[in-house]
Amino acid sequence: MSVKPDTASALFAGPFALATLSAPDGPRFPALVTPDGTALDLRSVLGDERLTMLDVLDDWEALLPRLRALAADPGTDRTPVTDLRVHAPVAPRQVFQSGANYRQHVIDLHVAHRAPGDDRPEAERRAEAAEIMDRRAAEDLPYVFIGLPSAITGPYDDVVLPAWAEQPDWELEVAVVIGRPAYQVSVAEAAAHIAGYTIANDLTDRATVFRRDMPQIGTDWLRSKNAPGFTPLGPWIVPTESIADPDDLRLTLKLNGETMQDESTKDMIFKVARMVSYASRTARLLPGDLVLTGSPAGNGMHWGRLLRDGDVMEGSVTGLGVQRTRCVGETA
Repeated sequence: MSVKPDTASALFAGPFALATLSAPDGPRFPALVTPDGTALDLRSVLGDERLTMLDVLDDWEALLPRLRALAADPGTDRTPVTDLRVHAPVAPRQVFQSGANYRQHVIDLHVAHRAPGDDRPEAERRAEAAEIMDRRAAEDLPYVFIGLPSAITGPYDDVVLPAWAEQPDWELEVAVVIGRPAYQVSVAEAAAHIAGYTIANDLTDRATVFRRDMPQIGTDWLRSKNAPGFTPLGPWIVPTESIADPDDLRLTLKLNGETMQDESTKDMIFKVARMVSYASRTARLLPGDLVLTGSPAGNGMHWGRLLRDGDVMEGSVTGLGVQRTRCVGETA
């Protein structure tokens, strides 16, 4: 089952966006979507019945002018998006995730995760966290780790909460979609390697973030973040040319209609180009890869209210559209 997209979900910045769609019981296909809520099957117009979104992104620079022209052509045959199923917009080869990248969020987490025996006042622990963030920024040390593509699901698909997940939490993020291979690129060069942006909800089971059996080895991102469907993605890839400033976008997550996260990417410690450049220091980023840029304050640990069966999350980002997912508790 899945939550059906509505007309509002088709709204995004610019003249077009990209999506991966399917007719009922049909194969998935890459599509060009326009703000009127209609979609154009790129397999037919580009002459390749086996075309995928990765193929489009692999040839991004050459295809971009063609995509602009198709978006401006009212004569092309289009289908209402509401008649189609919307999937995650891309199946990436690699997923790079960023932690501790929103200043207020990290301070909140630092306060929430009080160490045993730490009886200091909250104000003192907040000040300590702020000092740590200032030091990280000064020393230019982003925090990036690897996620699994198998955790990705569609923007309207149900999210199964594993029976073992004791504290499942939401984390709305802006995801960068790579359009050109990037290896050891500078911050100034990074923007030229970005095809566009989409929305990710990087779910985390807080109970398994830190290893209890051996605290010395630190975080366990495999267990806490990579259950199947733990990364709802999309609905659209919005090209970089349609987003004036990715470092000034509003992220809003509502849980059952109540706003839980509402913050600007201005609060990011390390901006979009810095995150791409940093990841490329070690790894070769490939077209279609995702760089998740971290999540702002307002997660479940902050509110003392974590995800449970029947919850509906609605995540929106300025110019990138809306995703809506229902939580379903797994039967043990």
